[in-house]
Amino acid sequence: MAGPIINDTTTKTKEKKITIDPITRLEGHGKIAIFLNDQGNVENAYMQIPELRGFERFCMGRHVMELPVLTNRLCGVCPAAHHIASTKTLDAVFDARPTETAIKLRELFYMGQYTHSHIAHFYALAAPDFVLGPSAPASKRNILGVVDAVGVPIGAEVIKHRSHGQKVQEIIGGRATHPVFGLPGGVSKQISPEEQAQLEEMAKSCVGFGKFTIKLFHDLVLGNKDYLDLILNKDAYYLETYYMGMVDKDNKSNFYDGDVRVVDQTGKEVLKFKPDEYLDVISEHVEPWTYMKMPYLKKIGWKGFVTGPQSGIYRVGPLGRINVCTGYTTPLAQAEYEVFKKTMKDLGVTGPVHHTLAFHWARAIEIMHAAERMLELASDKSIMSDDIRGPYGEPKEGVGICEAPRGTLIHHYASDKNGLCTKINMIVATTNNYAAMNTSVVQAAKALIHNGEVSPGLLNKVEMAFRCYDPCNSCGTHALTGAPALEITVKRRNGSVVKTMRNF
Repeated sequence: MAGPIINDTTTKTKEKKITIDPITRLEGHGKIAIFLNDQGNVENAYMQIPELRGFERFCMGRHVMELPVLTNRLCGVCPAAHHIASTKTLDAVFDARPTETAIKLRELFYMGQYTHSHIAHFYALAAPDFVLGPSAPASKRNILGVVDAVGVPIGAEVIKHRSHGQKVQEIIGGRATHPVFGLPGGVSKQISPEEQAQLEEMAKSCVGFGKFTIKLFHDLVLGNKDYLDLILNKDAYYLETYYMGMVDKDNKSNFYDGDVRVVDQTGKEVLKFKPDEYLDVISEHVEPWTYMKMPYLKKIGWKGFVTGPQSGIYRVGPLGRINVCTGYTTPLAQAEYEVFKKTMKDLGVTGPVHHTLAFHWARAIEIMHAAERMLELASDKSIMSDDIRGPYGEPKEGVGICEAPRGTLIHHYASDKNGLCTKINMIVATTNNYAAMNTSVVQAAKALIHNGEVSPGLLNKVEMAFRCYDPCNSCGTHALTGAPALEITVKRRNGSVVKTMRNF
């Protein structure tokens, strides 16, 4: 496969502002504004999210049992993530204990989500930059251009296995998109023997496709010096931040359940918290030029768009998860994790990998892990049990967290005695990453634009700085008030609580 196309036309602009509007190959809407100084060098840049959606506001007053179906309308790409986070929140709200079968079915369903979502980003949104080159004509940098370059048979396999991920969700969740099966303490539908056999067969095929994806990444990206140089470019694509992700008791990556772990720039664990403790860890900053909020670590504080240990900015998603975990529970993903670590060490990288474009490699490993875990669960005959619903109590307040494909996803609901939603707060994966994404865009623009010289390929390289995060802006712009989530507790001298006030 050929390396990057570098013959796109470079021009020298006299303008003081360069606008990329709309930015491309992401879910939702956004634009980048780049401001130049008198010498034509970048003074600052902003990744603006101009769309506004009011999900938190119009969920108020609805019955909390409706929220798994309402909140998954945030997005057509990752509705399963919101459905799972919302269902887990209902477990907490109703003090419900899901049965073992229900947990297995939820996680199997969720591995279908990971498979279809990660395949979509890796092949349709990211691959044009690597298969065709960052400077290929814009008309070619799309999924059709990728299929034309790699061949129709490979393109057909991409579509087939993304479809398998969707079918898994349809069989278990009732719909391929916008599922309807989650209930407090369980799920609404039992799996038949015929469905179990179909799930197992599709999972086997997805494991094979995961192997293919890993090999493709090695051949096209790691085997190409130009692309490897892009990944290792510290001037344009490198941020030393904190990282956040969900892990099991052994600190192995877990997409469905566990504690949320935070490590610093050296890989040292600085925090590990449970869902209902998230407000002790995360605060949200608001800027006047965007409708998306910017979470940060409360104990560090908001210090602006800077990185390093003094900044509360953190990253989530595939790169966040691979940096906070000690590996994977499935053998093929674990093997590739070890290759990832050894390769980076051989390249001089020790500790967490701060190279932003490494998101893509981590995502390929997660495709493998999701497929393997899908096969483990689909092969388990106990998923056909009719024990799919556990007991639950009266509604109150609760928090649910899962790892969306794009990163840590938090839902928080409060209910009155009749089950009506009185408070709701959601911090989605893209929101968690937003401060880092904006910082990445600024860094790439400053490293790539000099003396006012720009080209379509160069501006696409600026877009690559956010694209690897796989942002979902429809999910991120859900707050109508634009205010940060804030909790204030007033205590007496003896430590007892006088009053707790929240604005969510």
